[in-house]
Amino acid sequence: MVTIIDYKSGNLRSISNGFKKIGVEPKITDNPEDIVSADYLVLPGVGAFGTAMENLNPFKDLIYEHIAEDKPFLGICLGQQVLLSSSDEAPNVKGLELFKGHVEKIPEGRKIPHMGWNQINLIKDCPILNGVDKKSFYFVHSYHAILEDESNIAATCDYGIDIAAALSSNNLFSTQFHPEKSGVAGLKILKNFVNLEF
Repeated sequence: MVTIIDYKSGNLRSISNGFKKIGVEPKITDNPEDIVSADYLVLPGVGAFGTAMENLNPFKDLIYEHIAEDKPFLGICLGQQVLLSSSDEAPNVKGLELFKGHVEKIPEGRKIPHMGWNQINLIKDCPILNGVDKKSFYFVHSYHAILEDESNIAATCDYGIDIAAALSSNNLFSTQFHPEKSGVAGLKILKNFVNLEF
């Protein structure tokens, strides 16, 4: 079962429709029992880091348990950023710290937000990115992830700087872009995710 966490900070209909397009009927829920029993857990995200972390508070332990049990987890957009330790957007708010690092505003000199299509460059093997190297995906964000351990960066995109487009570590995956809004290549990522076996 693919379960999408409803924590009032995600574009739930969009990601749900993405899974439906590949023949998967996901469950959108804020019920802890449903989240505990999830085989595949998805954390979408739209909005601000601080609000997202406040809304995630009831679900943090459930997320940690899911990942500790080696079950696949996918964070999307803000759902990637909250996986880090902290963010400039909310300096006094602690992130989930599943990846050590910090979220910074995209530097001046570039159009902010970074919005539209951009090509990703795969920099390590990552099962959810199989078959999509050099493909273009849809981004919309003003902040980006800076990792302490760059071996957790699975793909980057060029926006005058290298932006961490996707992260991975064992059964934990995330994308800064929106696979559900990225056409055939995005649906390929969702297919790869639901075909993971741990």
